[in-house]
Amino acid sequence: MPVPIPEARWPTAAEAARSRLFSPGRIGPAATASRTWIPAMVPWRASDDGFVTDDVVGWYGRFAEGRPGVLVVEATGIRDVPSGPLLRAGGDRFVPGLARIADEVRRRSGGRTVLLLQIIDFLAIKRRPDRDVHLRRFQRIDGGLRARLAAAAADPAWESAPDESVREELVRRSDGELASILPPRDLESMRMGWRERVTDVGSDHIRDLPRTLPPLFAAAARRAEQAGFHGVELHFAHAYTMASFLSATNTRSDGYGTTLEGRARLPLEVLAAVRAAVSPQSVVGCRMLADEAIPGGSTLSDAAWFATEFARAGIDFLSLSKGGKFDDAKQPAVGQAAYPYTGPSGHECMPTVRIDARGPFARNLPLASAVRAAVRAAGFGTPVAAAGGFNSFELAEAALRGGHADFVAAARQSLADPDWWEKMRTGRGAAVRRCLFTNYCEALDQRHLEVTCQLWDRLRTAGEADPPLAKDGRRRLLPPPEDPGAAEPHIAQSSVGRANLGR
Repeated sequence: MPVPIPEARWPTAAEAARSRLFSPGRIGPAATASRTWIPAMVPWRASDDGFVTDDVVGWYGRFAEGRPGVLVVEATGIRDVPSGPLLRAGGDRFVPGLARIADEVRRRSGGRTVLLLQIIDFLAIKRRPDRDVHLRRFQRIDGGLRARLAAAAADPAWESAPDESVREELVRRSDGELASILPPRDLESMRMGWRERVTDVGSDHIRDLPRTLPPLFAAAARRAEQAGFHGVELHFAHAYTMASFLSATNTRSDGYGTTLEGRARLPLEVLAAVRAAVSPQSVVGCRMLADEAIPGGSTLSDAAWFATEFARAGIDFLSLSKGGKFDDAKQPAVGQAAYPYTGPSGHECMPTVRIDARGPFARNLPLASAVRAAVRAAGFGTPVAAAGGFNSFELAEAALRGGHADFVAAARQSLADPDWWEKMRTGRGAAVRRCLFTNYCEALDQRHLEVTCQLWDRLRTAGEADPPLAKDGRRRLLPPPEDPGAAEPHIAQSSVGRANLGR
């Protein structure tokens, strides 16, 4: 059964003015007007070649109207390679588009929002193949596989049989039998789709990541500064390259894995390269995991050690998350790629009202609190942003007043109502549109569709100009203006593909 959304008591304007949540903060060189934070979300609105579009600008401008203290722009690729409709910062030609975001956020927040660009590297991943196609076209046939097949069949002839005959025999075998014949990595590629790992040091480009990544991150950070961002958030979390170096599953033996020091080495080198590439006025922080939440993965104690070392190296903030790994992802459908938020670790990353009796509400705050305590015990005042199920003033204020965090980050609640921060600050909390934590938005993300919220994507508001629609022609791309007015749960499609607000 889903856990009910707890009732909330909203502050008056006077109470908000006295609160910790709406008090000034600081992340490195940047002063923040409040301790409110919108973490990065990928809305799938960039062009197919990674450029900023009007819809991207509108998306961030709409969040800026709620005047969060900090707004982090979606994961933006540092390489100049095709990556679909995800923002990129891998070349100077992307700077003008990024500058449009910075200008719009500055204008619509009244200059009250610190704007950061999250920069990311990710490794290759392939779609799950049809089982028989994998065995007939992609499966490697070597001596070890032949020997295992011969043993399973009790027939030594398979050790010298033609490759095509071996492939057809593999097709004939059951999945249970293949589990003892195929190497574990090949079995995973057949079941889940092939993906690179940071431990694939037999590949030159993987072995050379410690050499190639620091300058790529540094160049992307420099472009963010040129575009007018206050700084960058280094993506060291979830299923991606830098988090994989930090992971306890990183067994590289070249000094960039295995031990805590080895696993932290490349992230620290990236941090140093970025810091050297930008001005002293530019913020450099990171998003990292407080717990990988996978068997054999990094734990809270690892995260506390990493956070302390990042603080020692001068990082400006630590934004904490949990889980979101490929390691325990659900098997994708044939023709689809694995998605790192479908398994148990993914459910911890974006918990819903169905996760368990505790529910999602400030679920991961104890992790942030422990990391912050470790950093403070080491003598560092590096600010910590906590996230995960915050949807009320009481939760946020308690986290700050209890010394568990320095900023409160809310992605899904901010998507449900980008104005919720401003509504609370001005004593209008009763008008907040509260997230249901059903992950309707996450399901859209999983299918690479424009991310919207079920609470507003079918609304129309009296007197509102026709809002842009998603490609499906049914969902509005942005929440209605703050005044809910006469919002009605219907949008009709006009012949030009925009909302028809007439009857």
